[in-house]
Amino acid sequence: MANVAFTAPHSEAAEIGLSVLKEGGSAVDAMVAAAAAIAVVYPHMNSLGGDGFWVIQKPGHEPVAIDACGSSGSLATIDHYQRILAEKNLEAIPNRGGLAAITQAGTIAGWHLAREISNNSKALPLSRLLDPAYELAKKGITITESLQAASEKTFDELNGFSAFSDVYLDDGKTLKAGGTLKNPCLADMIDHLIRSDLGLMDFYRGDISKSVISGLANVDSPITGEDISKFNAEQVIPLTTKISKGQLFNMVAPTQGLASLMILGLYDRVYQKGWSETERVHHIVECTKQAFLIRDQYVCDRARMNKAAQEFLDPKFLDSLAENVNSNAALPWPKPAEHGDTIWMGALDKDGTMVSFIQSIYWEFGSGVVIPDLGLVWNNRGLSFNLDKNHHNHLTPYAKPLHTLNPAFALLDDGRRFSYGTMGGEGQPQTQATLFARHIYEGLPLDEAIAKDRWLLGRTWGDVSNNLKIEENLFNEVGDSLHKLGHEVASVPSQIEMMGHAGGIILDRNGDLQVATDPRSDGAALQAVVN
Repeated sequence: MANVAFTAPHSEAAEIGLSVLKEGGSAVDAMVAAAAAIAVVYPHMNSLGGDGFWVIQKPGHEPVAIDACGSSGSLATIDHYQRILAEKNLEAIPNRGGLAAITQAGTIAGWHLAREISNNSKALPLSRLLDPAYELAKKGITITESLQAASEKTFDELNGFSAFSDVYLDDGKTLKAGGTLKNPCLADMIDHLIRSDLGLMDFYRGDISKSVISGLANVDSPITGEDISKFNAEQVIPLTTKISKGQLFNMVAPTQGLASLMILGLYDRVYQKGWSETERVHHIVECTKQAFLIRDQYVCDRARMNKAAQEFLDPKFLDSLAENVNSNAALPWPKPAEHGDTIWMGALDKDGTMVSFIQSIYWEFGSGVVIPDLGLVWNNRGLSFNLDKNHHNHLTPYAKPLHTLNPAFALLDDGRRFSYGTMGGEGQPQTQATLFARHIYEGLPLDEAIAKDRWLLGRTWGDVSNNLKIEENLFNEVGDSLHKLGHEVASVPSQIEMMGHAGGIILDRNGDLQVATDPRSDGAALQAVVN
């Protein structure tokens, strides 16, 4: 008998993932099934036209990672964009539309590579994994409050795009919670992936790619057919750092996985048992600032970084950086911040393999470009590029932009294995650090560590301010004392969605399991015992 578990920010995705695990499917297969489904039920947060990142760990083996984020199109030059912007009298890349559809969609290639890497002779057929997503798209999903809020927020920007309006508006009006949203064209696309001899890679090499290429060309995207046909996801070695509690792993550049690891590496160096809640919050926030300063100065496409990200995790460097953390005063802030919309999911199969997975289209509904034949929303991740050619993250063909996405994993010294993560743009590294510190350092149960009021420094999903936002109950406890330390604090309602949708699975060497999801989401944390 063995435990299996799945956690996702939407309950239907969690149920689909668990059903695969209960049939004996692998954590990878369960994740593919849930990733396809959640792209249907949470279309404002992610899409098959977006990006994905994986960390996969088999018992007794080092974790492996998959970079499935799209690179910029071959026409995406600074000169090309400056010329078009001048013609349109624009000062910056527009947030929506074809010019915002700068980077390819990598997540499906990531699913394909994950299944290849798992090399599982008992892998379930693709039809079994994608059928639930097909049925949801065909028969319709129940619109959540989160989806309604995103529809209302983006209406003025997106209602003028006819292909978007046809799918993601209700007769020209915003979506309403409790209603039904169908996407028959997306259902047909998923069905084609199931039936194609090319399988998932039909998206890049087959009939689906022809529709993608045509759809992008019609909106003046800089992505060409040749770009699409050559795209592949990459297997990479994850970044890692050792702390007193164990070995931490996260994604390589261009993600902010480096920042997530640096925050915990610094916190581990300054942590003192018996701290008050104010001291715990203050020190994580100050560690976050130090990590973000490094991230914003260096992280971009890893092929263009002038210093390898792993070098910033060198123990001596972290020791020196920890000296910048002032226990008695806050470092002046803000700095420029990123935002984004994302989903994180975790899985554990009967063989003990664990997966940490994240998938996104950046802003709500991405670029707003919908490929008409496919009902497919395209990402706008390329907005992270800079049009200054001297900037380390400048726009250029075949490059990957800075990513907020980062799936986390830990091998703890006491034998526990921990898959965890969250959505939330700028908040992802902070929330990861918070739930890890509460569970691992302070001993809170995993569900309590996630559910308890938390904070966010800077701008994130659904917000544009750069102060230190603290959920109300926690603000009432620590707000005044943090203000006295120099933090610019603001109270926000408790359990607010801007704090992200966190989740985690942790398994000890005796098989005892904790699985949790965020009450701020529409998710579920499920487990079962299988033969």
